[in-house]
Amino acid sequence: MNPARSAQVKAVAIVSSGNFLEMYDFMVFGYYASAIAKAYFPAGSEFASLMLTLMTFGAGFLMRPVGALLLGAYMDRHGRRKGLILTLSLMAFGTFTIAVMPGYATIGLAAPLLIVAGRLVQGLSAGVEIGGVSVYLAELAPPSRKGFYVAWQSGSQQVAVMFAAAIGLVANYVLGPADMAAWGWRIPFVIGCLLVPFLLFLRRSLEETAVFMAQTERPDLNAICNTLVQNWSLVVRGMMMAVTTTVFFYMITAYTPTYGNTVLHLSAQDAFLVTLCVGLLNFVMLPIMGAISDRVGRLPLLIAVSLLGLVSSYPLMHWLVSEPSFGRLMAVELFFGTVFAMYNGAMVVFLTEIMPAHVRTSGFSVAYSLATGLFGGFTPAIATYLINATGDRAIPGAWLTGAALIGLTSVLTFALSRRPVQAG
Repeated sequence: MNPARSAQVKAVAIVSSGNFLEMYDFMVFGYYASAIAKAYFPAGSEFASLMLTLMTFGAGFLMRPVGALLLGAYMDRHGRRKGLILTLSLMAFGTFTIAVMPGYATIGLAAPLLIVAGRLVQGLSAGVEIGGVSVYLAELAPPSRKGFYVAWQSGSQQVAVMFAAAIGLVANYVLGPADMAAWGWRIPFVIGCLLVPFLLFLRRSLEETAVFMAQTERPDLNAICNTLVQNWSLVVRGMMMAVTTTVFFYMITAYTPTYGNTVLHLSAQDAFLVTLCVGLLNFVMLPIMGAISDRVGRLPLLIAVSLLGLVSSYPLMHWLVSEPSFGRLMAVELFFGTVFAMYNGAMVVFLTEIMPAHVRTSGFSVAYSLATGLFGGFTPAIATYLINATGDRAIPGAWLTGAALIGLTSVLTFALSRRPVQAG
C-alpha cells in the first residue's frame, strides 16, 4: 500500500472511531429504555413510564437541528478537524451525566430533568457528527470511490450497534434481569465514558482535509443561514430523502430490544442477539452498497430500494406478529437491515454531493438532523404509541411504509430534475 493510500485508510479509521462512540452513547439509552423508565420516570402505568423514557430518547433529536446549524457553521468556518473534536467532547459530557445520575427515588424531580438535559447535550453534538464525518470522508476520498469511503461513517455506527448489543447480552447473562433493572443498565454508559480519552487522543491526530484548506470562502453563521434559506428546497428534499434511512435505522436498532421484549414477549437475550446480527449484516453491506453506488449511480439504487421498503414493510411485520418467535424476528429485522444498508449506502454520499461546497457540513447536517428530529428519532415512541392506540402489533410496519414513501418522493424529484452533483 502506497503512503498516500495508507494515510487515507488511517484517517478513515480515526474519524470513524469517534463516530462509533457518538452513536454508541446515543443508542444505549434506547436499548435500556425499560430500566431507565423505572429509575427516572415512575408513573401510574408501565406504558406511561416507558413513553416518558422514549420521548426523552426522542428529545435528544430535537437538539440536532440546533447542533447542525451552530456546530455545522463552526466546521464550515474553522475546519472539519476542530469540529469533530468538539462534538466528541460534548457527547462525552452528556453520557457521563446519564451514567452517574442518581435515580428519582434519591433526588426526586431533579433526576429526570437532568437526564433530559444530558440527552439534549448529546443531541446537540450528534446533530453535526454524522454530517461532519460524512463530509470529511467525502472530501478525503478519491472521486471515483466516494460512496465506498463515506459508507464507513455508517459502518462505524453498526460497530456501535454490535458493541452495545454484545454488552447487553453479556450483562443480562451475568447479572440477570433484577440486577440489570436495578443498576446493571449503567454499565454500558460507564464503558462509553472510559473510551472517551483514547478516542479524543485519536481525533486530535487528524489532519484537515485538502478540500477545506483549498477553499477561499469561509462563511460565518449569518452567511451560512442565508445560503441555506436560498437553497431551502434542496434542504427540504434532502431531509425527506434522509427520513427513510433514519426511520429504518432506529426501528432495527434502538427499538428492537424494546419491541422484542415488551411487545413480542421474547427474552432480552433474544432481542439483543437479533440487534447484534443486524449490526453485523449492515457493517458488511454498507461499504459494498456504497461501492455499488459508485458504479451504477446513486439514484437508480435509491429508487429501487425505496420501492422495496414501501411494498414489504407492513406485510412482513404482520407475518412476524402473527406467530412471534426468535427466528421470525431475526428474519424480519435482517430484511429491514438489508433495505437500510442498500438505501443508506447510496443516500449519505448523495447528500454530501448535492450540497453547495462552502456550506456542505451545515447543509448536510441540517437536512439529516431534521429527518432524525422530526421522524427517525421518535420512531420508538411513535411505534409504542401506535401499538397502544390501535392494538395492532404490526403497525410499526405502516410507519416504515410512510418513511419509504417520503424518501421515494424526494428521490424522484432529484431524478426528474437531473440536478448536477457538486464538484469537490
